[in-house]
Amino acid sequence: MNERSRTTHNRVEVLHGVNLEMLGQRPSEIYGDLSFDNLTVAIRRFARELDLEVRFFHTNHEGEFVERLHRVRGLTDGVLLNPGAWTHYSWAIRDALEITGLPAVEVHLSDLSQREEWRRHSVLDGLVIGSISGKGPEGYREALAMLKGKIEA
Repeated sequence: MNERSRTTHNRVEVLHGVNLEMLGQRPSEIYGDLSFDNLTVAIRRFARELDLEVRFFHTNHEGEFVERLHRVRGLTDGVLLNPGAWTHYSWAIRDALEITGLPAVEVHLSDLSQREEWRRHSVLDGLVIGSISGKGPEGYREALAMLKGKIEA
């Protein structure tokens, strides 16, 4: 880690959860047609435009997601997360995020308010500084900007 990273508070951990690597194979009318790799490229570009350093983590295993959250303190200044379906029921992920003590923004490609009833509630409500859904990849840009404003304050 360079001195600039330690002093400017510009490090963001991007955590993707269950099934996100299947983008491009999931219904495009819900998730768009961007592949997971192309989403990663777009997020890197958004971060560069905002002078943020991003690191990525993805898993389909809830315990690994929790363990990653346990390890991010001191390595990053903020968390951007899309837990996928875990958003709606994983209290373990909520607890792990709370333990980090870091500002976090939740982001979803699809509009959760227009989806099935069970998808309309997030266990992260009240813990994250913001939640963005339904804006496709652009939602990640908005989430990064929101997080940057918080970590630089």
